Amino acid sequence: MNLNHKIAWVGGSTQGIGKATAMALAEAGAQVILVARNPEVLQKTRDELPVPAGQRHECLSADFSKPEEVKLVAEKWLAQNPQGIDILVHNTGGPPGGPLTDAKDSEFLSAFHQHLICNHLLTQVFLAAMKAKHSGRIINVISTSVKQPLKGLGVSNTIRAAVANWSKTLATEVAPYGITVNNVLPGATATERLFTLIRIKAEKTGKTEEEIGQEMVSEIPAGRFALPEEIAAAVAFLASPPAAYITGINLPVDGGRTGCL
Repeated sequence: MNLNHKIAWVGGSTQGIGKATAMALAEAGAQVILVARNPEVLQKTRDELPVPAGQRHECLSADFSKPEEVKLVAEKWLAQNPQGIDILVHNTGGPPGGPLTDAKDSEFLSAFHQHLICNHLLTQVFLAAMKAKHSGRIINVISTSVKQPLKGLGVSNTIRAAVANWSKTLATEVAPYGITVNNVLPGATATERLFTLIRIKAEKTGKTEEEIGQEMVSEIPAGRFALPEEIAAAVAFLASPPAAYITGINLPVDGGRTGCL
């Protein structure tokens, strides 16, 4: 799990799974580039990361609802750091919940740009440097809905599947260059997004948030929600040298909830 002298770009890295991932990669020795919208929260997060000797973590502000802005931020960084990055973690907030039949076309377009298009543009920015080094890790934090659609998350189910198939196609194309591409599929994880979904469902059904939470936990064989750090551990492993021969896979981290292999 030694990531000394590796440079990792982590999207959505000021909270939840993204922040936990940044922490895990830093603890393994990587230099982390934190990317999110809020500059103040970015700097606060950077100050919490362990700093490997002789390295420094960076903060880059970018709004993932604006793919071209994200691309320009990445290109500017690369122009100043032509060695590029070693680890690219695609992670950003999930689309709002709701039935598929109620979804507006604008919701699909927004989620498509925020997830798939941002992933694609960032990969294009950093891919040449990875190819030149004949090494690289691209890891997408998606959802178990890739394997089994989740109730009440119609837009998310649709877009996550698109990202997963984009990832599998990319993995095949870049494998000859020593670059791996994999998906980590979190199950129900104790993050603000999960608590927001519970709160909204409680308001719609008239049940308490505790009742909704207990119903969700009852569907998980492990009997609890995941911790963000447990998802981050899977990301860190796939970013590490021992995972060099693993590519093109979906790795559920869900306590056994997904009802298929």
